[in-house]
Amino acid sequence: MAKFQYYTAEALDKLKAELHYLKITGRSDMAKQIAEARDKGDLSENAEYDAAKDAQGLLELKISKMEEIISVARVLDESTIDLSVVSIYSIVQIKNTKNGATFTYTIVSEEEADLKAGKISVSSPFGKGLLGKKVGDLAEITAPAGKLEFEIMSLTR
Repeated sequence: MAKFQYYTAEALDKLKAELHYLKITGRSDMAKQIAEARDKGDLSENAEYDAAKDAQGLLELKISKMEEIISVARVLDESTIDLSVVSIYSIVQIKNTKNGATFTYTIVSEEEADLKAGKISVSSPFGKGLLGKKVGDLAEITAPAGKLEFEIMSLTR
């Protein structure tokens, strides 16, 4: 049994819209590509047909994965979150205790993670290391570069 994944209503709606698009438009486009490739002759030696069938398999795999994600997705009730500690959807500013560099991250679900946008996964080493910490606490995080220590500078929603 899969555990629940929490999302904002906006993020879950975005996932559902993408799934709907893939099921309707993606499958339709894929069927057209396969039909066009099939019309080009002998299927046993038709690389375009083979590529289209492979792409169809990948599309169906993506659809299946998204259906699985949505089946365990729950909308997070932000009113039940303890705002005094780092948790999912917290915006946390941290400072590296060695070099003084500061970073601001939003803690999100795995599917919403985007490091360039400052969104880190709750299940990443940084996310796990920051969870449950309060302003002023030190978080020791094991990263590929070794152990890093960060001070929690601020915490907002």
